[in-house]
Amino acid sequence: MSMPIIDIVKGSGVPVRGNDIDTDRIIPARFLKCVTFDGLGENAFADDIKGLADQGKVHPFRNPAYANGTILVSNQNFGCGSSREHAPQALKRWGIRAIIAESYSEIFFGNCVALGIPCYKVSHETADKILAWIEANPSEELITSTNEKTVKLGEETIALDLADGPRGQFLDGTWHARAALMANADKVAKVASELPYLKF
Repeated sequence: MSMPIIDIVKGSGVPVRGNDIDTDRIIPARFLKCVTFDGLGENAFADDIKGLADQGKVHPFRNPAYANGTILVSNQNFGCGSSREHAPQALKRWGIRAIIAESYSEIFFGNCVALGIPCYKVSHETADKILAWIEANPSEELITSTNEKTVKLGEETIALDLADGPRGQFLDGTWHARAALMANADKVAKVASELPYLKF
């Protein structure tokens, strides 16, 4: 298995405004009874979607203008709450491939790295600028780069923040634990052969 590198993510944006959007809002607890993660995407933000629909409003995850979006943009403390890995799984299965927000829950951030979803940080002012641009240009393509730590909106390029650790994992493929294990299968076998408790 080759080491999957994650650098460029292209696609339209999905503006999810708000602070402290927790994992229970991203995927409500009643959907966690699944044996696999299949089908979680269709239930992403289910309660928020219903709540807005009851007010005659449309959530971005049900708005046809953002139906093909791949880059989610939000505000502070995105993915807070429980440590459930179902939240980033639901986002990925809906179609999200990168996230830009002001800050994240540390566990949510780590779960996203394990799925190959870069989570970039920006200032409040920059988040609002990107959100407004997406809302004004819902079908326009954004381009994020892990290598350059940038997002391109039309002709403008904006700097993003991504720590060196996860950035390096995306660029050398080690974010994908199974691929890293398979790529080093010979070394694993050698170490295993030298373990006294594995000898019979």
